[in-house]
Amino acid sequence: MSGLLRRHRDFRLLWCGETAGKFGAAVTNVAMPLVAVSTLHAPTFAVGLLSACTWLPWLLIGLPVGVWVDRLRRRPLMLGAAGLSLVLFAAVPVLAGVGGLSLGLLIAVALLAGAAAVVFQTAYSAYLPTLLAPADQAEGNAKLHGSASAAQIAGQGAGGFLAQLAGAVNGLFANAATFLIALLCLLGIRHREPRPDPRGRAARALTAEVAEGLRLAAGDVWFRTLTLFGAASNLALMGYQSIATVFLVREVGLSPGAVGGLLALAGTGGIAGAFAVRTVAARCGTARAMLLCELGLPSAVLLLPLATHGAGTVLYVAGSFAVSAGVVGGNILKASFQQGYCPPAVLGRIIASTSFLNYGTLPLGALLGGALGSALGVRTAMWIMTAGVPLAALILLFSPVRTVRDLPVRPGAEAREQHDEPDPGTEGRDGAEARS
Repeated sequence: MSGLLRRHRDFRLLWCGETAGKFGAAVTNVAMPLVAVSTLHAPTFAVGLLSACTWLPWLLIGLPVGVWVDRLRRRPLMLGAAGLSLVLFAAVPVLAGVGGLSLGLLIAVALLAGAAAVVFQTAYSAYLPTLLAPADQAEGNAKLHGSASAAQIAGQGAGGFLAQLAGAVNGLFANAATFLIALLCLLGIRHREPRPDPRGRAARALTAEVAEGLRLAAGDVWFRTLTLFGAASNLALMGYQSIATVFLVREVGLSPGAVGGLLALAGTGGIAGAFAVRTVAARCGTARAMLLCELGLPSAVLLLPLATHGAGTVLYVAGSFAVSAGVVGGNILKASFQQGYCPPAVLGRIIASTSFLNYGTLPLGALLGGALGSALGVRTAMWIMTAGVPLAALILLFSPVRTVRDLPVRPGAEAREQHDEPDPGTEGRDGAEARS
């Protein structure tokens, strides 16, 4: 067991709970579209709409949630979100068992579970820096993202296997169970974060604090660049991911079990990215590592639309492996940059403001992918949306990220990196697939 896991009981609990939740989410990412396709016989656009509803709450409540996270303790918010998710995902197979499941109810569950995910993700991202010392945050982020990738692999494989064995609907029981594990792990954490200082904030309107978070994110060149890139990239990523199950079942000709296995195999790239990114960043710099993760590796996404039945599925696996490695590596780099660069008192609002755009384009991408798949055919839609992934990364290539070796560790530290000198403070730091 590594040093951080051995000496930090509360981090172990958070790590186990988050990993369990990611496993359940991966099961859901396979099971929910399969429920729509195989049980409810939904058309391609409806499957895209279902994926869109999972992410739509980032547009609807993402900004005010950031303010609540800064005003309140983060752990109780995470507990409430995990409890709601547990109830929602357990309700789907129960409703199916009594004949009450419909596409409308499935979409409602996706919306409510997405809202819970907004609260959990924002609170969790702001909670981690209060739990770990700054020197441990890079290691903590790498472990969390690496285990999340491993859980995604296992969850996708389990989702396909459960769908084949017990039906796609019953696979959602596994997700409900993982949120129960996450709930118990969070309850076991002994660390009690201090109550946020209410002075000077009680009289401030919610809209004023939302506006402050947006100003901070838009006014800083690093936050602005990474946010614009994340928004464009997620539009393309979700555009093809929302119709990937339809593509693999109807165009490539795979069974539900084979879909889960193929996605699990492709997802091993996330583990590779999590293990390699800190070494790459230490050797060539965090900014250069980000360009490799966000532009170099994901360009292999263009292999996906070439996939065919039989040996042609190797192309889908290879392309998805590279994309997964790049996305996870880039997310680790960004997470550590954000936690170190941003003042703790406004971290929740910064996370919510950047996520508002980053995740806000996900439902738009899902709808666009579904609409293109219905109008032009699924394979043509895959070509269009996958081409957008490397095009989005041009935002980073023509930004300050290209001109420096390392991302800055504090506001105003850009001058040093412009001379292409390693910054000791950044040595070894690291920050469905989506840009965080």
